[in-house]
Amino acid sequence: MSFQRLRRALLLALCASSALLAACGGGNVESQLVPSRIIAFGDGFSDLGQGGTRYTVNDSSVNVWTQQVASSYGRTLTSAAAGGLSYATGNARIAAKPDAAGKAATPTVKEQIDTFLATQSFGANDLVIASGGISDIVAEVGRLNAGSQTREQTLANIGQAGRDMGAQLRRIVAAGGTYVMLAGSYNLGRSPWAIGTGQAGLLTEASSKFNEEMLVSIVNLGANVLYIDAALQFNLITGLPGSYSLTNVAAIACTSVDPGPGIGTGVGEVNSALCTPATLAPGIDYNAYLFADRVYPTPRGHRLFGEYAYARFKTRF
Repeated sequence: MSFQRLRRALLLALCASSALLAACGGGNVESQLVPSRIIAFGDGFSDLGQGGTRYTVNDSSVNVWTQQVASSYGRTLTSAAAGGLSYATGNARIAAKPDAAGKAATPTVKEQIDTFLATQSFGANDLVIASGGISDIVAEVGRLNAGSQTREQTLANIGQAGRDMGAQLRRIVAAGGTYVMLAGSYNLGRSPWAIGTGQAGLLTEASSKFNEEMLVSIVNLGANVLYIDAALQFNLITGLPGSYSLTNVAAIACTSVDPGPGIGTGVGEVNSALCTPATLAPGIDYNAYLFADRVYPTPRGHRLFGEYAYARFKTRF
């Protein structure tokens, strides 16, 4: 059975469980939630500037999807480094170290949650956003490409990362998280990284493996957790870009080459954390591009996903 067919079968099986029916979008629920606060944990996909910049084109717009969700609710969200409640950090893995770029100091998603719970608790009306998977896939595929592990071990480690993410969701709910928005990895097989390296099949399989293992591990958390299917949404965007006012979903908008490991996909590659409107490919409209670098979206890509996540969550809660 292909991984796409396996993924569809798994999601159908999960949706058959009444405990997860809400997480799969079943039922008609009139939104009542007005979040008191929004709290976020994750990797570069959700990083609001823990290191001073974001993994996108660093312009003055709403340019990261979690910020778009917060804005849609009329709330603000800023990085923990700036005194806010977004702990998501670029290249962070779920529980393993070093990070996707080989750094041991980057706090994992588990450690981000540890830091929050050490001084604070979840309120009854808090919206908790948890995301992850991209950095674990980048790190494990990097080890495969370096020849230090087999494809089978790579996928096994990525599956473990998915289960680790599930364990962190259980921690959040057990600690009082009532309204939790969960995003795994989008289909990295559609990324410029996959296109440029000829690894679309592997990266699609890896993304599916992470998401499937994560979903199985949280099968009974549907009362509190809503899964936002990034893989589905990015497949739709890359499949029908004109429907989203995009003209390029394969190339990257930025030219900000990082001489170091950057986002973990290779030394001397474009790193969107260094990207500004002054470091774009000549003559392009970056609002018509989906990707800023080999992995992370442009502000337009982030806003599209944030709008989708907000609409899904508002319908459920």
